[in-house]
Amino acid sequence: MEDFSNNDSKYLNGKFALVTGASRGIGRGIALKLAAKGVKVAVNYLKDEAAANDTLSKIKALGSDGFLVQADVSKPADIERMIGTVREKFGVLDIFVSNALGDLLGFMSPPLQVSLAQFDEAFHVQSRAFLVGVQNVSSLLKDGGRIIIISYWPGSQCGGFLSYFSMGTNKAAQEAMSRYFAVAFAPRGITVNTICAGITDDSIVNSLPKEAQDAMLDCLKQGWNPMKKAGTPADIGGAVAALCIDDAGWITGQTIVADGGAKLMNSEVPLFFQLP
Repeated sequence: MEDFSNNDSKYLNGKFALVTGASRGIGRGIALKLAAKGVKVAVNYLKDEAAANDTLSKIKALGSDGFLVQADVSKPADIERMIGTVREKFGVLDIFVSNALGDLLGFMSPPLQVSLAQFDEAFHVQSRAFLVGVQNVSSLLKDGGRIIIISYWPGSQCGGFLSYFSMGTNKAAQEAMSRYFAVAFAPRGITVNTICAGITDDSIVNSLPKEAQDAMLDCLKQGWNPMKKAGTPADIGGAVAALCIDDAGWITGQTIVADGGAKLMNSEVPLFFQLP
């Protein structure tokens, strides 16, 4: 298990969070990092209750608490029920993290071949889920709260990964939505930001064929990520926790890339021209 307890002064002690898709991967990393800082976490999951229970057990081992809430974020009624449960259990909310991914491998298809059913599935679990989630959580969030969406910069800003079309375009929409939400919530001191996670171990990446995983990691180790390694769920959780501190209250409407510097590399220039 990763160490989520380093430098874990409870500077977010007494706060409440809802993290969607928190049973495993990046969502679990976010939930555990927040728990290590003193946050009580509502752990949303879709199907894998055992994995969600494991996340909750780890939250309690870190000295915090929380509860499980099953919901399919592609269904507005489920989102409303989920947030209603959070209202009953917590009463208020300080942090809302929209992370649930959906069946990414099921709607991966190039733009000229993608079916409307595949695109609709991505839309329902991404853009629409974020809109419905924020609208429903608005009255539950305390003034000065935090809303954070998890995205992927190469998917939303580039175009070379053709099979990522449905997810990438919806991630771009979510990033735009976060800027509009940032303005709408500004009078209440609620910040809205996007964190773009780079290639992360123990995430959806591990669902890809082994040869694809190995090729991606090899690219990172060659130096296309200057830190020469994949990120971890704890790394992304740390970025989320950093945005949740009081001193981050002047940061809103931003897209922050947490990728170990991979975005800094120039794909047009050979690595030996770039690396020290």
